Amino acid sequence: MQILGGLSVTAPFAAGQGARRKGGSDPGTGPAAKPEDLRLGVCTYSFREFQRRITISLIRQLSVRWVSVKDFHLSYTASPGELAKATGDFQRAGLTIASGGTIPLRDEDPRALRRYFEYARACGMPMMVSAPTHKTLPAVEALVKEFDIKVAIHNHGPEDEHFPTPQSVLAAVKGLDPRMGLCIDLGHTLRSGADVVQSIAQAGGRLMDIHMKDLQSATEKGSQCDVGDGVMPVPAIFKQLKKMNYAGCVNLEYEINAENPLPGMLRSMGYMRGVLAGLAG
Repeated sequence: MQILGGLSVTAPFAAGQGARRKGGSDPGTGPAAKPEDLRLGVCTYSFREFQRRITISLIRQLSVRWVSVKDFHLSYTASPGELAKATGDFQRAGLTIASGGTIPLRDEDPRALRRYFEYARACGMPMMVSAPTHKTLPAVEALVKEFDIKVAIHNHGPEDEHFPTPQSVLAAVKGLDPRMGLCIDLGHTLRSGADVVQSIAQAGGRLMDIHMKDLQSATEKGSQCDVGDGVMPVPAIFKQLKKMNYAGCVNLEYEINAENPLPGMLRSMGYMRGVLAGLAG
């Protein structure tokens, strides 16, 4: 066991122990994705209990390139110089910041919204995964055009009064700038009762980002588990994404076991890579 920042993290090989999981290879030992496969990444929210440099070290053990960075690791209040230094930490580790978020875009003051876009530009984020409201969408769209930064609206499930489902996002962005689209959270989508594969197909070109997780119960928010241990139809999801030539990231958002997430994340990544290998034949 390795001690990092006062928190215990089980060594990576431990994630490979246990029984073979359904539909994939042994946990934690799945083959690496080929270059033509989907872009597997990580939401740094998964490491919210860890400082940035420890988080980067842990992400590197997952053998991914793409990251969606939460403000825990790139603070909204940091100066441009501080953000440049922080983003450099990711770059030197061979990690590409594909997006940031979830970033709240709910303030009706245009100056407050602008600050988030300035923050994203300072971080080199080509896209913000966001949580706006219907009222702020016109101002957000204007800033998207000005800054040339994509905004992917995140659906947050039945509890979200603004955008509970992928369909509610798609209805809202219809006719708006093509740089505005959907970040589909598969766990929240499943809980809302929507068909996750059909929702992905419906989104088409508006699908910009994916938060991957799994649930043991399709209706229980608290039933999140390692990917491959639940009811999420991962093979069908990946098959649909490959069919539509999806070019965005599939970011593992691991919300459980916050003090020691690495073993479960390794198992989840191993399962997803096993599924991709199976689809590649």
